[in-house]
Amino acid sequence: MAAPATAGLLAGGHFNAAFGIFAFAGFSDAADGFLAKRFGLATRLGRILDPIADKALMLAAFVTLAVLDDVPVWLAAVVIGRDALIVLALFVAMTAQAPIAVQPSLLGKLCAALQVLYVGLHLAALAFGFSLASFVPTDAYTLAGVAFASTLAYFGVWLKAMRVAWNKGAIPG
Repeated sequence: MAAPATAGLLAGGHFNAAFGIFAFAGFSDAADGFLAKRFGLATRLGRILDPIADKALMLAAFVTLAVLDDVPVWLAAVVIGRDALIVLALFVAMTAQAPIAVQPSLLGKLCAALQVLYVGLHLAALAFGFSLASFVPTDAYTLAGVAFASTLAYFGVWLKAMRVAWNKGAIPG
């Protein structure tokens, strides 16, 4: 629910409300994750739905902020493209029965954290009317660089898994 609400509020110019929804979604996601791990309440469905909800929120935020010309379109394309490539690579690996583990890397976690920080900072600037001139465009280049490095790291994991599948004959040659 946070993704369409954030996008709709942004598109309608309700920046304070969009920031509030985004912040609430972030804090509740962190609390949910902590409680699930701390008390052993994690479920298989939760491990699937939680990242989907996170990606939906980032997708909605980046697309809407790009449409509003607050975020460079090229950066939105890099962030969304990275996630699309990862999902496509996982689909191909699963189809090929490659032994690939779906686990976030340290670089992937850094990329996700920088995405949240980037969007949160840009939403806060819109909501509270402060300038990001001292950060822009360095913030975008930094995020893009980490996203690119993370994509390459995941690509390396994918290649190793595909090589194993190829050597086992799971992939027709």
